Amino acid sequence: MNFTPILIAVAIVAGLGLVLGLGLAIASVLMAVPVDKKAEDIRECLPGANCGACGFSGCDGYASALSKGITKNTTLCAPGGSDVSKEIAKITGLEAGEVKPMAAVVLCQGNRTNTGTKMIYQGIESCKMAKQLFGGPKDCIYGCIGYGDCVKACQYDAIHICDGVARINPLACRACKQCVKTCPNSLIRMLPLHETKAAVLCANKDKGALTRKECKTGCIGCMKCVKACEFDAVKVENFCAKIDSTKCTGCGKCAEGCPVGAIDLITLN
Repeated sequence: MNFTPILIAVAIVAGLGLVLGLGLAIASVLMAVPVDKKAEDIRECLPGANCGACGFSGCDGYASALSKGITKNTTLCAPGGSDVSKEIAKITGLEAGEVKPMAAVVLCQGNRTNTGTKMIYQGIESCKMAKQLFGGPKDCIYGCIGYGDCVKACQYDAIHICDGVARINPLACRACKQCVKTCPNSLIRMLPLHETKAAVLCANKDKGALTRKECKTGCIGCMKCVKACEFDAVKVENFCAKIDSTKCTGCGKCAEGCPVGAIDLITLN
């Protein structure tokens, strides 16, 4: 048997492999992307939540922005808090700042006692999906649907469904805001830890009479809380009270004056 053609074919393939290998090696050197050592060091001290609460595309985006001088704010990482701000300052030479600890709160009391159901929902257990069908199974279409989209979004096991409503453990919450982005009814807000603030635990936009039929503790827009507040922290919009937590002093007068119990004083500890 003549092995010459076979040997020639093997030699050609080996030669092509060698040439292509050398080509790739040269290309990898010529086209190499410079490593940003500072960005890598910053990335190492970030918690890795990739939540986007900093306003950038996750931890890599924030680290790159700090390294390139796009931002000089070392306090944007809410999950990392002040400790991470100090680590970033050491690496970059920027000024460290205090990150005010915050936690998420679900502004709804629409549990099985306070609101009823208008239908039996059979489908994917997702708040976003259930909302597409007449606003969800509960009488109040503005409240917590209770299928746990926020639970799935939370990386810290801080959220659980209790009696049909999502509840958040403030000590486990890292203020990443993933639950805020996920809630289809926009019921989750951030409040400061270790401070007492008043909060309207309702988002119903119907007129008072209809709201009372939908939920026992729904805000009826009676304006009594607005009149009771001495700090201009309470407004009524779309028949529902809203409280500006930056103006609220936690005096509790709005909660005392609420005839339906829609306002509560919350201390996140």
